[in-house]
This record gives sequence, C-alpha cells and structure tokens, in this order.
Amino acid sequence: MEVDRIDGRTPNQLRPLACSRNVLHRAHGSARWSQGDSTSYKTAIVNTKERNTIILAAVYGPKAGTRKGENPEKASIEVVWKPRTGQSGKSEKECELILRRTLQSICLLTVHPNTTTSVIVQLLPCAINASCAALVDAGFPLKHLAVAVGCGLSEGGSVILDPSKAEEELKFQAYTHLVFLNSSLSVLPEGLPHVEGKPVEDGIITSVTHGAMSVNDYLCCMERAQAASAKISEFLRRSLQSQLPSDPAKAL
Repeated sequence: MEVDRIDGRTPNQLRPLACSRNVLHRAHGSARWSQGDSTSYKTAIVNTKERNTIILAAVYGPKAGTRKGENPEKASIEVVWKPRTGQSGKSEKECELILRRTLQSICLLTVHPNTTTSVIVQLLPCAINASCAALVDAGFPLKHLAVAVGCGLSEGGSVILDPSKAEEELKFQAYTHLVFLNSSLSVLPEGLPHVEGKPVEDGIITSVTHGAMSVNDYLCCMERAQAASAKISEFLRRSLQSQLPSDPAKAL
C-alpha cells in the first residue's frame, strides 16, 4: 500500500547522501555523513532540520594498551556515544554496544594488537556509515565496509524506508535498523586467511528492532533495506575513492 510522505518521497526512496572526511583536525580520522537535502523534495512544508540527518564521527587511535577484560592479542574498539543534550543514559549505552559490536565485525583486529581505538559518534543508523568513513580516514584496517539503513512500519502497515526526523516523530508500529556488508568480496590483504576461518558473506551483520512487527513485515523491511544498501554502498565507495587523505600518514 502506497503512503504519502510529508517530504514528498516515495516509500522506497532514500534521502540524498553526502560524505566528507578529514573534517576534524585533532582527530586521527573523521567523517561527516548526511542524509537529506533541502532542495530535493516536492514539498516545502517541513524545514531542513526536520528532514536532514547530519553526523560527525571522530576516530582516535590506535593507542597503546587495551581495556580491562579485552584480549591483548587483538585491537580493542571503544565507542563513545555523545547525546545531543544531557548525560548518557541506558539508550546511549545500548547504542554504544550495538555500534561497537558492528565495528568489531568489520575491523581487522589482529593488525594492531594490544591497542585501543576510540570512535565518538551520534545517532543510528547514520553513525555506522559515518564511523566506517572515519575509520577509513584514520587508516584503520578493515575487512570490509558496512552500510546501514533504517525502516519504519507505519500504523497503516506501510514500510517506510529511511525515515526523516519529522517522520520518526510520528507514531510507528515498529522501527528497524539493518546493517549489511557492502560487498560479497573480502578485502583482506592477499595471503591472509579469513578471520576465524569464516567466509565473508553478503548479508545482515546487525539488526536492531524497536516495537513489534510480523515476520512478513520484517522480511519486507529487509528486502527494501538491502536494495537501498546497494545504492548507499556504491555512494560510499565513490565518496571514499574521490577523497584521498590529505595526510600521507593516513594512507593505507
């Protein structure tokens, strides 16, 4: 069932994407990721702030030493979730855990053993896309990139791809964040085996759902998000290829 969206997009339409790196000079790597554009929609009712999502991600490290309880034979990824206002609470800690586990699954943790790399971000799912770009900017070795997409299920049962802030404030039955590998091909250096002997597959690596939805609705969300992830993946590759690091020390 088709649904009219307040910004004029179709249910399957992504907001325009933009990505730039090396935006924070004191960080070892950084990226600015945005979804949304004030000139790209048919409707002018919703202001820019309500339909744009802009994320800054900063990477610091690798720094010597790992956190207590971490394996010193591998690198440690630390995620710091910065709320827009106030102190970090339970929801921020949950986001830190989700993002940390997602980034651990795509990073080559054996290259810099006994080190800690800190990633400081806001907002899912854009935080995952911004973090990947910031890790590339920092020169951190990755097995592959990950791309994240959000889907909402309206009260009328329609699946809404990439909801804007204004749409998120409307009542959804459920909302899901889905993270996919950007490619079915591994980018491990030649001669290195797959990590832990597992093949690299093109599929979901993280799925977080708030609210309740049927299996069919979830599969519909997954189908639309996976189709959209291919577009985000292509954009991310082109963006990273066109922006060479200004600091030669960051080059992989």
